[in-house]
Formats: sequence, C-alpha cells, structure tokens
Amino acid sequence: MTATTTPAVELSGLTKRFGEHIAVDSIDLSVPPGTFYGILGPNGAGKSTTLAMIAGLLAPDSGDVRVAGFDTTRQREDALGALGIMMEGLSLPERLTGAELLEYTARLRGLDRGWRLRATDLLEVLELDRAPSTLIVDYSTGMRKKIGLAVALLHRPRVLVLDEPFEAIDPVSARAIEGLLRQYVDGGGTVLLSSHVMDVVQRICERVALIKDGRVLTEGTVEEVSAGGTLNETFLQLVGAAPQREIGWLA
Repeated sequence: MTATTTPAVELSGLTKRFGEHIAVDSIDLSVPPGTFYGILGPNGAGKSTTLAMIAGLLAPDSGDVRVAGFDTTRQREDALGALGIMMEGLSLPERLTGAELLEYTARLRGLDRGWRLRATDLLEVLELDRAPSTLIVDYSTGMRKKIGLAVALLHRPRVLVLDEPFEAIDPVSARAIEGLLRQYVDGGGTVLLSSHVMDVVQRICERVALIKDGRVLTEGTVEEVSAGGTLNETFLQLVGAAPQREIGWLA
C-alpha cells in the first residue's frame, strides 16, 4: 500500500435523523491513514449509524463522507472499492463454506487471479482452514467474525470499517483477528472500529473519538484522551455512569 497524507476517512458535518431522533449530530472527524482508530460510546450513542454511513449502507441527511479522498456520494464506486466492511447485522450466505464464500466474493468483485493466494492466506491465518467443509450456517460466532473479516480484506482495501469486531468472541479468535489487523495496519492500511472492549481499544488503537448523543465529546491519541488513567475511566467520567443502587433482596 502506498503512503499518503490524504485522510483515510473524513467526516464533515455528518448528520442522520430517524424521525425526531438525531442519531448523528454534525460530526466532524479526520482519520489519519495507516492508523488504528477507535470510536467509543455508550449504546445508542450513534457509533453504528456513523460507521454505516461511512460504509455506504446509510445515506446521511446532511454532511459529507470521504474515504481515501473519494466522496461517497459523488464517487461512490471508487469509495466503496477502497473500503472493506464488517458490520453487525450483515448476513452471510449460509450454505457455503468459508472458501466458497471467498470465491463467491472474488467473482462478484471481478478480482484478478491473485485472490486465490490471498484467500488461502486469510483462511490459514484466521484458522478457518481447520474446518474446510463446515458450512457458514454451522459457524460459531468467532468463526463468523473471522470469515467476515476475510471477506472485507480479500480485495486489499485501503480502509477497514469494523463494527464491534471483538464482541462475543473467544480469546483465541480475538487474538487471530487482532494479529491480522496489526499486519494490515503495518502494511499501510487503516482500521476504523467501534468497540465496547476498552482494554482492547486502549492496547491496539492509536487515536480514539468518544461520542455521546451523536456528538463527539473528545478526540485525540489514546494517551491524550485517557489523560494518565484508562480509557474506561475516561469513558465513565464523560458519559456519566449512573450510581449503583443496592438491592436488598440480593444480599
């Protein structure tokens, strides 16, 4: 991948409403290329909606999204070509094996023959080659996350958009995913992810944005945002955790 100073993802005044509810409220963000970038926030903060607009799955009501310098509205095909996405709720063809899904993906995208070597490497690194005849319908949650990541990486995108890639998976699967993402970023790629797993975000991300009610509360390097503490502590302070109430009948 070629080094560039063009932001990997750039959001300007990004806004999305659902009826009277403002899910994303005029967000401005610039994600540097070649970085791990985390988007944090409580449930309902607008994280998934923001990622869905970046991924081209939702149209913003106002504002602009640029991916690798391409406007996702005016240069949609170029922007989508630069993107790899793994989003919660996206379905996979259930009656295919992992290898068959990658071949199906390659043919849909019209990839050159190099995809076969990449598919083999991805299946091996993510340890999906251990169950070559297993259909996706029988995949565990961790296996589904891993094949979703393989699909997102197959065409060698410049930007990966990942919604909760470490949620509800075992430590072995998490380690495989994290290792592959590190190789991808070391090669010049950019990872933009949302996660509730604060220790993982603190360990792997270089910059983070913490959002609440569709607005950015703070943004910067992990060290700047955590301010000498932990991201979890900063998260609780900024979001405002409700005080714990004693329940007598549990004692």
